[in-house]
Amino acid sequence: MQKFFSFLLKHNAYLLLLLYCGIALLLIRFEQDDMLSKIRSGGTELQASINEKISSYGYLLNLRGENERLLKINAEMLSRTLRSETALRNEKARRALLADSTFDTSGYIIARVIDRKFSSRENMLLIDAGKDRGIRPDMTVLTPHGLVGRVVFVSRHYAGVMPVIHSDFKVSVMSDRSSALGILSWNGGAEHLAQIEHIPISSPLKKGELMLTTDFSTFAPSGIPVGRIVRIKPDKLFYDITVRLAVDFSTLTHVLVAPAKKDPEKIEMLESVLPQDKPAIINPVN
Repeated sequence: MQKFFSFLLKHNAYLLLLLYCGIALLLIRFEQDDMLSKIRSGGTELQASINEKISSYGYLLNLRGENERLLKINAEMLSRTLRSETALRNEKARRALLADSTFDTSGYIIARVIDRKFSSRENMLLIDAGKDRGIRPDMTVLTPHGLVGRVVFVSRHYAGVMPVIHSDFKVSVMSDRSSALGILSWNGGAEHLAQIEHIPISSPLKKGELMLTTDFSTFAPSGIPVGRIVRIKPDKLFYDITVRLAVDFSTLTHVLVAPAKKDPEKIEMLESVLPQDKPAIINPVN
C-alpha cells in the first residue's frame, strides 16, 4: 500500500494530466454530440422548409391552372347562356310581331334589326334580310304599330333602311277622320315626334287624329299608321303640326318588309310634275 501511495505521489502530475485529458475528451465528446444534433436538427428544419416551399409553389401552380380551367368553363357557360337568352328574346319578339290578329302578315318578310345609326339628323337601320330573301330598294318597312321606313340599299344578306326619323325621309299622309292630306317629315330632335306640312288651315283637323299613309306615296301602301297629332298651330296658310310617331324606335327589334309597290307609270308621272317623298341623295346598291 505504501508503494502505491509513493507511486501516486511520485507520478501525480502525470496522473492529473491523464485525468484532465480524460475529462477534456469527455467534454469534447459531449460537445460534438450536441453540435451534430444541432446540425442534424438544422438540416432537418431546412429540408422541411424547402419541401414546404416547393409544395406551396406546386399548390399555387395547380391552383392557377385549376382557376384557368374553371374560368374557361364559366366563359363557355356564359356564352351559351347569352346565346340562349338572345335566341329566346328574338323568338319572343318575332311572335309578338305576328300576334296582332288584325294585321295580315302574309306576303311580308320578317327581319331583325341588327344595327342602328342614330344621330340628330341621319338615322339608319340595318336588317338581316337582303336580296337572297327577296328584299329590294324602295320596299316599305313597318310593324303592326305603324310605318318604320323604306329600304334604300341592299346586299345579298342585309338591307339598309331609312327610317321615318331621317331628315331626308318624306311620305304622303292623310287623317283618318278629316281626310286632310299633308307631307310628313322629321326635322331632327326627339325621335318620337315628327312634323306634317302643307295642310291648309281651312281643313277641319283636330288633335288626336291618326295619320295614315296614302296612295299618293310612291313606295308605301295606303293605310299604314304613321302617328297621332299632338300639336296644331295655325300659320299664315298652313297648319304647323306635330305628331307622335306610331313606332317606338328605341325598342325596335323586328320589322316586316312589305312587297314592293310597283306602278312605274304613276311614278314616272309623279316624278315629272310633283315633289316626291323619295330622297334624292340615296344611291341604292342593285
